[in-house]
Order: sequence, then structure tokens, then C-alpha cells
Amino acid sequence: MTTISHTPVAPFIVARDLSLKDLGNALAAGWADFRAFPVYGLFFAGFYAMAGLAVLAALIEFDLSGWIMTLAAGFPLLAPFAVVGLYEVSRRRETDEPISWKPVLGALGGRGDEQVLMIGVILFVAFSFWMILAHGVFAIFLGESGIGRETSPLLASPEAIAMLIVGSIIGAVVALALYSLMVTSLPMLVDRDVDFITAMIVSMGVVRSNKRVMILWAVFMAALVFIAMVPLFLGLLIVLPVLGHASWHLYRRAVVAPVS
Repeated sequence: MTTISHTPVAPFIVARDLSLKDLGNALAAGWADFRAFPVYGLFFAGFYAMAGLAVLAALIEFDLSGWIMTLAAGFPLLAPFAVVGLYEVSRRRETDEPISWKPVLGALGGRGDEQVLMIGVILFVAFSFWMILAHGVFAIFLGESGIGRETSPLLASPEAIAMLIVGSIIGAVVALALYSLMVTSLPMLVDRDVDFITAMIVSMGVVRSNKRVMILWAVFMAALVFIAMVPLFLGLLIVLPVLGHASWHLYRRAVVAPVS
């Protein structure tokens, strides 16, 4: 009996046999792309890291250090949009097209139809929604301590532990939902002339068809980005470009072809 390893999703066919080997291959290819054209990766990662540092400095300056953990948990949600240009670098390297700043930066505009920018708007709204949710949870459990203030003396209290548990569950649900929508949709919008809704449907189809592997990929990326943020965001200068390029190669493996 022949094993079917693909399934139709919207007007495309996606693989449903992704494995750990595919994740390893995507990482290796992402590292190769970064080594071949590091200046682009360092540019986008540097911009992302500087934005994070600027927000961090503002929170400290205005005595809002209680927001830092919320920022750290939600900031990676914006990473897929921050590396859109790297998808174009990987695409051009794959097809042997010349690589220059104009098309790489132009990838942020998609194919002139603002579909990529629409995804950016969704990501920004999701990040704002996460900030509201996180501080709503904070207010419920630790409202009397003052939202946005330093809460380290309270971290060992039962209320703080309950807050962390509930907040982690809510954050995981939000992150997983957003990940399902975005994991292949942005690379797809750079690669193909489709609308953002179709791209998100296909992305959800990839996750649904490869649940274990794709959830493992999500956990791996989240952990790596979080660790890279610890030394003043400096680790992102390597981690973010490699994961960005790797996401392109995983998309190319996962989204097989349009339905004929």
C-alpha cells in the first residue's frame, strides 16, 4: 500500500510527513544562508535587538520594571515580521538571483499588494493583546502591589505563583495560535502571489498535518530566542537570522505545490 505524505490545504498541497531530520536540515540550511550573507541577518537582527533594548531602557527609566517579564514573553511574537527580508535572501540564494538591499528591503512590502504588511498589523495587534492580557492577569492576582511596579519581593508568594501558572497557560495558548497562523504564511507571501488569509490557512494546515514536529519547532524557537535575549539581546544577532533563514527552508519543505 502506498503511503500518502501530502494533503490539500486551500489551493495548496502541504507535506504531512515532516520529521526531526527536516528540522535539522532547515537549521543547517539557515546557518549556511547566514554565513553566505551575514550582513543582512546582522542588519535585521540588530534592528530588532535595538528596539528591544530601547523599550527595556524606557521601562527602567520610567520605573516600570514590572513590565519587563511581560515584554520578554511577548517580544518574540514580533520576530517573524522582523526577518521578512531574510526570507527574500534565502529565496534569491536558492534560485541564484542577485541579492541586493533593494529587493531584500522591498520584501517588507510583499508583491506590492501590502499582504505582508497586513500580517505585520496582525502581529502588532496580537502583541498588544498579549500585553493587555498579561497585565490583566497581574491585576487579578497582584493588583494591590501596583501594576507596572517592581514585584520581585512578591515572587515567592502564593498569589505570584498562581499568576505565573495562569499567565503561562494563557501565553502559551496565544503564542501557539499565532504560531500556527504565521509559521509558513510570511515566507509564503514572499514566495508566492497569494493573499494573507490563504497564506494563514495553509500555515494552519502545515501545523495540523505535522502537529508533533511543528510544536517541537515552536518550543525550540521560543526557547532559543528567549535565551538569546538574556545577554542584553546580543544573542539575537546570531539566533534570529539563523532561525529566519531556517523558517524559509522549512516552509519550502512543508508547502509542496499548488493544487493542479
